[in-house]
Amino acid sequence: MRLLAVSTAALLTAAFASSAQAQQYQMPMYPRAYAGADAMFWELDPEQGSSADSVGLRLNGGAQFNDYFGAEAHLGTGGSEGSTELDYLVGAYAKGILPVSQEFRLYGLAGFTEVDFDADRESGFSYGGGAEFDIAPNLAVGADYMRYLDKSDYTFDAASVGVRYRF
Repeated sequence: MRLLAVSTAALLTAAFASSAQAQQYQMPMYPRAYAGADAMFWELDPEQGSSADSVGLRLNGGAQFNDYFGAEAHLGTGGSEGSTELDYLVGAYAKGILPVSQEFRLYGLAGFTEVDFDADRESGFSYGGGAEFDIAPNLAVGADYMRYLDKSDYTFDAASVGVRYRF
């Protein structure tokens, strides 16, 4: 997780440094679709026993309906720790957006996720938050943290860093 924190700090520092030189963008037309890919640093933390963590790939896509609201879907896979392997996660979320500036946004996600570890499949309410920064008119970099599952005997969380392309 320390690597993720350092990577996120470097990403945000570069984003803020380049914002001084960013060109003016046109006002976007809504709805606006997007797709992205992230490195997903996940952790399965059981109430009893040792936790498992690894790195996988997460694809995401969605639509932004106005400056403040959108919908997003996640599809993730990959990574294993010991006998625990993430076969897949799939989820759909409502996305609340807080535009800090024209190029920088904070957001929150809430929805439902299904996760399959080996032969154990669970689903439940999910939530998280993140930030993204435009590095070009149609390209953004971002980072987020999600609590995908919060069950009585374990939690499944992931922090992700990646890119998004807006159509």
